[in-house]
Amino acid sequence: MKQWIVCAALMTSAALADAGSGLVTKKLELTSAGPLAFGPPGILFVGDSSSASLIAIDTGDKKANKGAGSIELKGINQKIAAALGTAPDQITIQDLAVNPISRNIYLSISRGKTPLIMKLDVAGTISELSLDNISHARVSLPDAPADVKDARGNSKRMETITDLGYVDGRVFIAGLSNEEFASSLRSIHYPFTEANKGAGIEIFHGAHGRFETNAPVRTFTTYTVANKPHLLAAYTCTPLVTIPLSELTPGNKVKGKTIAELGNRNRPLDMIVYTKDGKDYILMANSSRGVMKLPAAKLESYESITAQTEKQGVPYETLEALKGVQQLDRYDDKNAVMLMVDGGSMDLRTVALP
Repeated sequence: MKQWIVCAALMTSAALADAGSGLVTKKLELTSAGPLAFGPPGILFVGDSSSASLIAIDTGDKKANKGAGSIELKGINQKIAAALGTAPDQITIQDLAVNPISRNIYLSISRGKTPLIMKLDVAGTISELSLDNISHARVSLPDAPADVKDARGNSKRMETITDLGYVDGRVFIAGLSNEEFASSLRSIHYPFTEANKGAGIEIFHGAHGRFETNAPVRTFTTYTVANKPHLLAAYTCTPLVTIPLSELTPGNKVKGKTIAELGNRNRPLDMIVYTKDGKDYILMANSSRGVMKLPAAKLESYESITAQTEKQGVPYETLEALKGVQQLDRYDDKNAVMLMVDGGSMDLRTVALP
């Protein structure tokens, strides 16, 4: 186990804007920092729901590293708070993403109402990514919901972006829009030009026993189903749905195929796909149903769920050893990095892919 170090020094970016990238080097103003995803080398995408925009940041972090071995960082929220000179109860970790080249880990943070990006490098140093003079690009989403409350008192605007992913030159964005089909999946080319309206998504929710168009995708990953690229999308209470990427065109109305109902009163938190011993698996962290491991083979063979059910479709195994997982990402071919709540401590550690 490495000796993990906390450093309050700011990380400055020496990255310069590349011709044709659309990046400009100046101060970056964030109004919120939510979902994260890496794209081209060193480019970190950040969802800023408050301003209804997607931001690309050139971190300058492009030095290859095969991995740092095991990570065991207890009380990461306390260490981040100490690095920023504040109290742990002022720190909320929104998301994490592993840079697949450097293996450095980036976290979107709220310090009170102030959004920040933090970095944990392979040497164990925690630092703030300075946004004072950094190469970045921003694109605004044209159909974001108004800043109003839903039935539970939550801001609809803050669900403009609920998850991000980058595939073959496009950033896919899950969240809400102001359209009739409020559940939205957007596809934006990078480098950015402009963002078109998203596709409206309809699914059958097995636990609720009805078709729904207003609940956002909570987390997704991409996977090839029947030789075609798809999103695997998970919703609250907990349908698992396949959606062809080819159908995610501006303004299209798309009906996803519900291939599993994983149980009511549960919120999916994060999801990855990985390969072990020649077989593909889905790993999903949940708010009340732990971490689930599902086989990813032949997902097209599962019949579409179109009637009310509590549990049906793709089978799953609950991994009892993994408790309190809030966020996860692939660290390398054999390990995932997980943010876990253990009693009063929030810990970051690598876990062998099961």
